[in-house]
Amino acid sequence: MIRAGIIGGAGYTAGELIRLIINHAHVRLDFVYSTSNAGNDIHKVHRDLLGDIEMKFSKAINPNVDVLFLCLGHGNSSAFLRENEFPATTKIIDLSNDFRLTKDSVFHGKEFIYGLPELSKEEIIKAQYIANPGCFATAIQLALLPLAKASLLKDDVHVNAVTGATGAGVSLSGTSHFSWRDNNFSHYKAFDHQHLGEINDSIKRLQADFDGEVIFVPNRGNFSRGIFATAYTKYDGSLEDAKDLYTSFYNEAVFTHVSEQDIFLKQVVNTNKCLIHLKKHNNKLLVSSIIDNLLKGASGQAIQNMNLMFGLSETEGLQLKANFF
Repeated sequence: MIRAGIIGGAGYTAGELIRLIINHAHVRLDFVYSTSNAGNDIHKVHRDLLGDIEMKFSKAINPNVDVLFLCLGHGNSSAFLRENEFPATTKIIDLSNDFRLTKDSVFHGKEFIYGLPELSKEEIIKAQYIANPGCFATAIQLALLPLAKASLLKDDVHVNAVTGATGAGVSLSGTSHFSWRDNNFSHYKAFDHQHLGEINDSIKRLQADFDGEVIFVPNRGNFSRGIFATAYTKYDGSLEDAKDLYTSFYNEAVFTHVSEQDIFLKQVVNTNKCLIHLKKHNNKLLVSSIIDNLLKGASGQAIQNMNLMFGLSETEGLQLKANFF
């Protein structure tokens, strides 16, 4: 059995990780460390787990686990790893943005591999340390990478995407209260969202001569979870050419699929899937991409990466049913 530890156990992504791990046939949860909840029952914080887990949040860290998941706020993972030592045999999967960019990927002798399996599967299999992608970044990259791989990004790319309230994290803010979210909609961090750096890194990795701009407007939706992203750019080929390109690129991707029909969020919520739909209008290609921000956009993808790192089936523990109705 793979022994797993979680650092930062009270948030949404940690809650999803716990749920996935305790139902994984090859993993045993060793500890869940939380400074704010040490000594409290896990199921009293993650209340959907009542009856599933009797463990308490840990006051101590066991450094000898096989895999460590860091579910810390952005900027805190690097501080944590400066202060805590782990054996070279412990694999680390970080869910913050601390190590995602190429320029930040080497930290204190640890080389973090960018953990998007559809882009870096072979590197992930061999990796000791993983920087798990951001949620918006996952949805947008999966929409654009087939075009980049074929060197077909010839112009600016316009992206509009909406995420649910869980994308803001478990801590309350002025824009996450029910009274603000209900029957409401807004954009935020237009043109300068923090996930743009990793998106551009990945595009450049596949299409080094891309000199356009990814123009991204993120939005807050009045629903709990999921991301619906739409991207459009100049494209001279036919719709059938585009479908062939995407189907070929994702031929071996177990969770990313191209749909002939229009897509909607309930197809992917509570799953590790990404669904993509293509539409051609004059000389523009519209690519729609949907994921669950807490699963394929965070904890599910972390488990997918762990499976690859330990030589397990990519889908192990991730055969999840969509919340269709």
